[in-house]
Amino acid sequence: MNWIALESAEQLNSIKQYQGYSLIFKHSTRCSISMMAKRRFELDWEDLPEDMPLYFLDLIKYRELSAQVAQLFHVHHESPQLLLIKDGECVLDQSHGAISVEEAISVLG
Repeated sequence: MNWIALESAEQLNSIKQYQGYSLIFKHSTRCSISMMAKRRFELDWEDLPEDMPLYFLDLIKYRELSAQVAQLFHVHHESPQLLLIKDGECVLDQSHGAISVEEAISVLG
């Protein structure tokens, strides 16, 4: 599995229009909790569907884009944060220690 760098509003609009599941991981590169959550997520991410796009948003580099994510998907900004998007709507919002591949998979059905 590989991350897709989320770096533009155009990408956000594509995620909003995408039919099916996609995932956004918002990460602060300066936060040890965020680094641990990302590392723990990556240990199990092979269990996710292979064709599901996995977006990585660097909150330090793209603060404005992070605010757009919160607004577009009607979620409160957190860091770290995992958003599971289905057909343009956020169906799972996890943050900090609650971030888990297992929980994401349970929502996928």
